[in-house]
Amino acid sequence: MGTRVALVGIIFEEKEHAKQINSILHQFETYIVGRMGVPNIRKRIQVISVVIDAPEDIISSISGKLGMIKGVSAKVIYYKENEKSGKNK
Repeated sequence: MGTRVALVGIIFEEKEHAKQINSILHQFETYIVGRMGVPNIRKRIQVISVVIDAPEDIISSISGKLGMIKGVSAKVIYYKENEKSGKNK
């Protein structure tokens, strides 16, 4: 099975959720290409962006586990592979 590149966006309010989020991300660390966390002090929210290169079922699992945490929103954006040029396969 091939892999896909995806961006997982995570937004939450309560800082105590960071421990649960980091625990989940740690389980899948071999698939994580990079991550960036940005606190939005004015809105009192935390935003984490995680770039993943993994099979689609792994990406769905990560997003699903994150989304099961009450008060945490997680969404996935997939990179669209360029079929015409044959790149990224």
